[in-house]
Amino acid sequence: MNKIKNILAITFAIILIYSCGTSNNSFIDDFDHEAQALIDNDTLVQFLKNHYYDLSSDSIKLVISGKVALYEEIQTMSITENEINYTLYYYVKDAGTPNLDKGNPTVMDSVFVNYEGKRIVNTDSISKPFEKNINIWFTLDRVIGGWTHGFTNFKGGDNITGNGPITYENGGKGVLFIPSGLAYANSGSSSGILPNQCLVFHIELNDIVKDTDHDNDGVASIFEDPDKNDNPKDDDTDQDGLPNYIDSDDDGDGTLTVYEDANGDGNPMNDFNDPNNPSLPDYLNPVIK
Repeated sequence: MNKIKNILAITFAIILIYSCGTSNNSFIDDFDHEAQALIDNDTLVQFLKNHYYDLSSDSIKLVISGKVALYEEIQTMSITENEINYTLYYYVKDAGTPNLDKGNPTVMDSVFVNYEGKRIVNTDSISKPFEKNINIWFTLDRVIGGWTHGFTNFKGGDNITGNGPITYENGGKGVLFIPSGLAYANSGSSSGILPNQCLVFHIELNDIVKDTDHDNDGVASIFEDPDKNDNPKDDDTDQDGLPNYIDSDDDGDGTLTVYEDANGDGNPMNDFNDPNNPSLPDYLNPVIK
């Protein structure tokens, strides 16, 4: 099963959506991202106060008498990236009611989605869609931060395809309102997204691959987080430049993690064979091979 999960994760990563890929924030600049985060939050708050969600047309419209502004119905997440604090806003139309053994995706899982992206032009105006896709897989570690965290609030649906086209029901549906710092920041993107522009995504979560294992080492990527800060991307036990979740030999001892499973139960996380370090699992312990 782990091998299947890994193959899926790698395949889906290859066909990642281009405009919603990881934002290009790796360059060094002197831009004040903290100040921009405050500006973005003001923009989003005012936008949400000026608009409501029209259930009959599944669209966002300028608020009118008798309608409840999105700001009164919205939910929030506090997210810290690169030491900057952001607020991600999301509207839940349907949280989703899938098979209970899947639940919500983690920030490392593979997901099968539909989406439509728009730009917030100003607090009273939203653009036409700049991109739209249906039935596309990607992994939540490889996309903009607003997606990585936003999708975890929804559940996948039930596959009722049968002999016809791919069809799901009861999946999570909603809207993500994303500050630029959790999108493309001060670089923008080739799809027409301007620097420091807030985004809106209508999303549907069809399915997930629970406990995606990117490197097929027997440890689900979400659990490859030895410092327990909920971010597997910054854990590199053997300091080889590869985070553990994409490193098939996490401790660099020459024995692949998948084989550091002395009790043979398929889970390297519960094997402890160093009497001098009994709380360190073998796959993270270069002394044990």
